[in-house]
Amino acid sequence: MGQWKCSNCGYTLEAEGPPDKCPACQQSCSFVDNTCYIPDCGGPPPQDN
Repeated sequence: MGQWKCSNCGYTLEAEGPPDKCPACQQSCSFVDNTCYIPDCGGPPPQDN
């Protein structure tokens, strides 16, 4: 199960996949998989500090 974050309002939920419509803001938003933060599993690339 993954953790998904709404790109519009920041709402997070645990589900097998992202919903079609955000339960919090009721918009058809894109959802980011918040489960993984490393490039090997699709997370964002490391940032240079």
